[in-house]
Amino acid sequence: MAEMTMIQAITDAMRTELKNDEDVLLFGEDVGHYGGVFRATEGLQKEFGEARVFDTPLAESGIGGLAIGLGVTGFRPIMEIQFIGFIFEVMDGLAGQMSRMHYRTGGYYDSPITVRAPFGGGVKTPELHPDSLEGLMAQMPGMRVVIPSTPYDAKGLLISSIRSDDPVFYLEHMKLYRSLKGEVSEEAYTIDLDKADIKREGKDITFIAYGAMVHSALKAAEQLSEENIEAEVIDLRTVSPVDLDTIIESVKKTNRAVVIQEAQRQAGVAAGISAEISERAILHLEAPVARVTAPDTVYPFASDEDIWLPDHNDIIEKAKATIDF
Repeated sequence: MAEMTMIQAITDAMRTELKNDEDVLLFGEDVGHYGGVFRATEGLQKEFGEARVFDTPLAESGIGGLAIGLGVTGFRPIMEIQFIGFIFEVMDGLAGQMSRMHYRTGGYYDSPITVRAPFGGGVKTPELHPDSLEGLMAQMPGMRVVIPSTPYDAKGLLISSIRSDDPVFYLEHMKLYRSLKGEVSEEAYTIDLDKADIKREGKDITFIAYGAMVHSALKAAEQLSEENIEAEVIDLRTVSPVDLDTIIESVKKTNRAVVIQEAQRQAGVAAGISAEISERAILHLEAPVARVTAPDTVYPFASDEDIWLPDHNDIIEKAKATIDF
């Protein structure tokens, strides 16, 4: 095992698959010699050559079209969208082509494409860089949406995504890139897609989170523990499709649930999860399912970001209100 940051684990996963499979190609804006805006692809062009790791023009729709064409001719493309706010330029490729390929062709063609994109707040980026648009992507049947929260998960989930015959939208929270380290195997390994992970066990209330909010939920759980409230923390890992079995099993144990997301209340995936819990476990609930989210406004400028984003104090407040209901 080696100690890696999230960004190092992501680079290691791509290096692993470029070594393992000569049909894996990596491309996007500045990912070649420059190594990507966050250096996620640093050194990979030198190691694997310009034919397999290469720059594209500043045209997201072209990047998506290239990936779709390569996908139906036997390659496994990893395409990078430099920031999630730029996906609007490639929505037809994602929603109208990539996610529908298997169904449209009766399984004759697949889209074994991994779309990588940074997202998330807390790092003072300009407009259109930090938005949480996972809810938009999760509304595309045929497209998986994966969001890791630790370096170990980042490597295993990315390798699984690259090996998947279905398209995967793989979101990387910018705040986690270099803010935490963890042990990561230097060997190739996979983590099951569509399977949530219980990051902390508890008996009094269930926190359901993903991405950077997993760490806010864990911090809230530790503080609540000092008041004899034991929260179970579920890391979704994949937000589409959601692992409802793990969620419902936990709620049946704790009888209370708080769904946490960085996205606005009207966006993200928290509303859908809340509805599923209400439909599947209503008789086990001792309080309404609660949500901790950002407010329903446009993502603010950097100066107001810290006020706008939900944090562990918001989770603690909502948890206590749910328990006292």
